Amino acid sequence: MTKDVIALLLAGGVGSRLNILAGHRAKPAIPFAAIYRIIDFTLSNIALSDIDVVGVLTQYKPLSLMEHIDNGRPWDLSGRTRQVEILPPKTGEESSDWYKGTSDAVYQNLGFIETFSPDVILIVSGDHIYHMNYNEVIRFHREHKAAATVCLIEVPRQTAHHFGIAEVNAESVITRWIEKPQKPRSNLASMGIYIFDTGILSQSLRRVAAEKGTDFARNVIPHMIKTDRVCGYRFAGYWRDVGTIDAYWRANMDVFNERSGLDIASWSVKTNQSIRGEIGDRPPSYIGKTARISSSLFGRGCIIEGTVTHSVLSPGVRVGAGAVVANSIVFHDTVISEQVTIEKSIIDKEVRIESSTRIGQGTSTENKKFPDHLSSGITVIGKRARIVSRTTIGKNCIVFPEVTVTRNVRSGDTVC
Repeated sequence: MTKDVIALLLAGGVGSRLNILAGHRAKPAIPFAAIYRIIDFTLSNIALSDIDVVGVLTQYKPLSLMEHIDNGRPWDLSGRTRQVEILPPKTGEESSDWYKGTSDAVYQNLGFIETFSPDVILIVSGDHIYHMNYNEVIRFHREHKAAATVCLIEVPRQTAHHFGIAEVNAESVITRWIEKPQKPRSNLASMGIYIFDTGILSQSLRRVAAEKGTDFARNVIPHMIKTDRVCGYRFAGYWRDVGTIDAYWRANMDVFNERSGLDIASWSVKTNQSIRGEIGDRPPSYIGKTARISSSLFGRGCIIEGTVTHSVLSPGVRVGAGAVVANSIVFHDTVISEQVTIEKSIIDKEVRIESSTRIGQGTSTENKKFPDHLSSGITVIGKRARIVSRTTIGKNCIVFPEVTVTRNVRSGDTVC
């Protein structure tokens, strides 16, 4: 079966900066905006762009991600000429036990690419929130006669050092590229979206692999800039890399900001509603007489009797009478008992928060154990943790999964 374009979706990263949120699931499988997973946005973009063959490169804790993707049916990516294929590392082989980086993952799957003989390869990441018609990028790539095209977006100068940064001439050709420069000379950041001519990509991957290179941003793109025509496509829409706790929280809060550009409804984002316990088999939510809800989003099966403001609740969350949940994200089937107060927190699945508990309170002090992960006041509670009655947990705290908290936790502390 021959295809003009196929997509490879990189979904194997560890997501270490998301700390315990990615401790038991692949980063693209983390819930987003109540009923979605992060990977839904990229898969929906692929489907809406009429690209109907997708290889999903998985590695780290892939089971929930694989279950979510299933056979691609929710995105209309299954059938006689449509397919989503999961491509895990070829474990056990002497030369390739695990994917060593983004380009190495694609290099190990050149056989999958060759099966379809495409002219063009689209390579995307599964951990970004955005809406894009990839056909526009492919058209740009062909019109500019590029060997490779990198999608670029302007970012604030003060955050540019977190990205691959490009300098582009008047003909849209990338003239200089530095991965995470200490002193950026440009604010055009890579979005992790690449278009390659298939033959040139194959040659470049083999050259880079021979030199022990493993990454697109660090190895492949700098190498190609020296020998081939690499262009930069400027994107002006909403795009968020949700690879940190703060960025993930902010992107969820953007749902309530009409000026943010995040508009899930108009983007036609699809998700898998048929997984047991997720969405489809739950009853409608119940809103009690004492409930007060404003600027919030919640899934099916929720029972709300308290106050919820500027918050995102996944399916099955319970909020007891007199409880207040504000500026927070709560995952599936968490129980928040009576008179609980939660402020600016992320609560993972199936957490039990007993009565009169206070979370996200006090002075904001950066987390002592993970200062690079938590410093903006967000507290994170891990999956199936239990917080006993009348406990207070401060800001920038982390409570690990399965832990029972029986004492007050000061701001910046971690409970393992």
